[in-house]
Amino acid sequence: MADKPNIVLVECDSMDGRAMSCTKHLAAYTPHIDQLVDRGVLFQNTYCNSPQCCPSRASRWSGKHTHEIEGWNNYRGLEEGAPTYRTQLESAGYRTQVYGKTDYVSGNHSLGARVYAWTRAAGIRLPQKEKPTEKLTCVPGDVERVHTRDWARVDQSLNWLRQHADRDQPFFLNCSLSAPHPAFVTSERWLEKVDLDRVTQPLWEDEQHPVMDYMSATKNCLHDFTESEIRAVRRTYFAMIAEVDAMVGCIFRAVSDLGLSDSTYVIFTSDHGEMNMEHRQYLKNAPYEASTRVPLIIAGPGVQQGDAVGHLVSLVDLYPTLMDMACLPHPEGLSGHSLMPALSGRKTRRSKTVLSQYHSNFASTGIFMLRREQWKYIAYPGYKPQLFDLDSDPNELHDLSADRSDITRNMDRALRNLVNYPEVNRRAKDYDRESFLIWQRSLGKEACRKTLAGLFRDTWMDAHTQQLEAWLER
Repeated sequence: MADKPNIVLVECDSMDGRAMSCTKHLAAYTPHIDQLVDRGVLFQNTYCNSPQCCPSRASRWSGKHTHEIEGWNNYRGLEEGAPTYRTQLESAGYRTQVYGKTDYVSGNHSLGARVYAWTRAAGIRLPQKEKPTEKLTCVPGDVERVHTRDWARVDQSLNWLRQHADRDQPFFLNCSLSAPHPAFVTSERWLEKVDLDRVTQPLWEDEQHPVMDYMSATKNCLHDFTESEIRAVRRTYFAMIAEVDAMVGCIFRAVSDLGLSDSTYVIFTSDHGEMNMEHRQYLKNAPYEASTRVPLIIAGPGVQQGDAVGHLVSLVDLYPTLMDMACLPHPEGLSGHSLMPALSGRKTRRSKTVLSQYHSNFASTGIFMLRREQWKYIAYPGYKPQLFDLDSDPNELHDLSADRSDITRNMDRALRNLVNYPEVNRRAKDYDRESFLIWQRSLGKEACRKTLAGLFRDTWMDAHTQQLEAWLER
């Protein structure tokens, strides 16, 4: 067992994969992440398979796409005891340890997370969240440890590394951080790392897609925000990333200081991104780049140093990659492809497309995103699609689905070859309706109505009850 490498996976929550100084982002401050790039490979075009915590993590831990595991929302992920890459590593003799959130198993999160997702197809345009500016906080002074729970996870990881560095058994360590997930909270120390003059004002489309307009409404973002408010939110988010950079830097440095660099793969990624006021939104959930793009950097034995790989990858590729790192066979049915050849500069079979999908709250219908070459195609069952050329339109402001009908047809055909998306959308909505009806029957209709009024911030009215009942009777 001594010849098997160690693996250290550091992940954060809600980090836009473009928001690093190594990617030439104007406002990002990520010196430690940049150092990891210098020692390894940066995958420049990495996507999550679903832009929400539990569905994304369930796909990554299982190595399968969302529709294959039916991980529809933050309440519905993998079932307890489902096989994951951790169980595969443990069965092969790896000592494993996870600190922080895993969030891939069904049954967690709040009642609101369930009910908002179950009732999305009813089209109730009520706010589910506070405005992004309502919880914007800056702690005064030179405070380093703002997100104290995350720093505790870092400390646990450092102590665990010190205890196991000299043992003969290979290990897998996963440190999972909750930042830079909103609420937007930072300190003067980290805010000073981000030059306000370099925080750009995002461009907004003249007219949102109907599904995205619904999403902005339910995120409480259809307000006349001032430019200073928008830039304050964005600067705070980048400051939170700067704090995350310091956290992950501690772990990367410990691997080196303990003499583990030549025997340990180090991976940094995130479960999804953060809209950060792009397209009139915050949080994740949307199919746009800010929400679906994630960082992915890998360093370790045999890995090329300072390389940047431009081909398309997604988080389901991590499962087969981890198996190759540990010299283990791939379980049957994995959706991704190993990244090991790319890490050593070898050519290999790889996917030319990536798939991301969304079936949860804030979206009145399913969302299916396919990226191929410079094209991004987004299908919204029941609504018109969108098509973007990311080379000429990186901000995704100009929908070409009507002007380039030839590309639209080809992309839709390619998407249908991967997933029968109208059928998957039906399955997800059937699950929503059945789940809500079970919950409603367990409470009784009047208690259910009162609970909905509280969940929807006391904006629920009789008309919404009628709208809901009409949807249930369809």
